[in-house]
Amino acid sequence: MPLEYFTVEQLATYLHFQTQQVQRLAERGKIPAKRVGGEWRFSKSEIHHWLEEKIGLADEDELRSMQHALDSVQLVNPPEDMAISEMLLPSTIQVPLPGRSPHSVIDAIVDLAMRSGELWDEERMKEAVRERENMYPTAMENGVALLHPRRPLTNILGGPFLALGRTLHGVPFSHTGVLTDIFFLICSTTDHQHLRTLARLSRIITTDGFLPALRELEEPMDIIKLFRETEENLSI
Repeated sequence: MPLEYFTVEQLATYLHFQTQQVQRLAERGKIPAKRVGGEWRFSKSEIHHWLEEKIGLADEDELRSMQHALDSVQLVNPPEDMAISEMLLPSTIQVPLPGRSPHSVIDAIVDLAMRSGELWDEERMKEAVRERENMYPTAMENGVALLHPRRPLTNILGGPFLALGRTLHGVPFSHTGVLTDIFFLICSTTDHQHLRTLARLSRIITTDGFLPALRELEEPMDIIKLFRETEENLSI
């Protein structure tokens, strides 16, 4: 079986589901799947996109369960358990972030990410983020966008990190009519790490009072402190 596909058993292990759960999801059309030789097969890229959508729409309990499922995969993979506050660098936080359009905001946050020293190809990252946004916008109704390439660009990254910027004015980043002013750029080196970061970051930004507090801060160290304190108080 090509490496770009999961079998039912492999996907069950990856998601920390029972094989019967995966089988039922496939049979009911609730998960991207196709029949190959009478067996269900799951495209890794489609599964990752499906998980991103689930994370974006999930509530706190669902996000906690999702994070636990992703954490369980650590038993057979190298550690990827960096805290969100550890992935944020003072040099990759900017308030205000320049830009009044999706195009200019993506340029600005990738330029900001270059300050980390961990991103080596600025133009390729910009192109990959725009391609991802054209496929499916990452902006949410809370005014936050979780920008990232469709798949980790491992060969242009020295390590995982986050860039964060807040614009002074809301930017029309989706077709919902909701303006976006907080932008993250998620730079991950593996698919699993990306999904774990996305799940944990989503838990943080949906914590009561977090976004109002974030919108009051400008100094990078104050912002990192808010993330650290919020993350420490997350229920396990």
